[in-house]
Amino acid sequence: MARDAHDREDLLRDARGLSPRVELVVGGASEAFTLFAGFRGESLSLYFGQDRVYHFNDRGELRRAYLDGVLLKAEQGKLVAMSRERSASAVAFVSRELPAEEVRRLLDELKDRLRAFSEALAAGAYELVGEEPLGSGVIERLVGWLRANEDAIRTAVSPRVG
Repeated sequence: MARDAHDREDLLRDARGLSPRVELVVGGASEAFTLFAGFRGESLSLYFGQDRVYHFNDRGELRRAYLDGVLLKAEQGKLVAMSRERSASAVAFVSRELPAEEVRRLLDELKDRLRAFSEALAAGAYELVGEEPLGSGVIERLVGWLRANEDAIRTAVSPRVG
């Protein structure tokens, strides 16, 4: 997630803490989107364009997300939304715990997104933009992660990686 309102940095080049990592264009011409994926150990980060970012821990649990300008983080198995409120002199984060129904909808949408991405990968409906390091097998690793986790996404206890 970028720290300012500008387009995010070149994650394939700059996200050295995520290795291996890959950038893909997924889908056909009319519904194509750019996807960045990277691993930190066994923890996965997925960027569906700039406004849909999901970070998972090593158990496949959602620990952080960035959705349409709202930062979400896991706290004690619940999701907390943090929104920026700007004043003339400062920027403050305002937190609110998401109701269970909202969390369920968010997780259901995420599962649908992961399932569709998994199907696109299986069908070869993607174009490789780049991979770091080259020859790392990151797509195969990503396919394995999706198979193991796409239907079992839960909220983590903590926003931390491990």
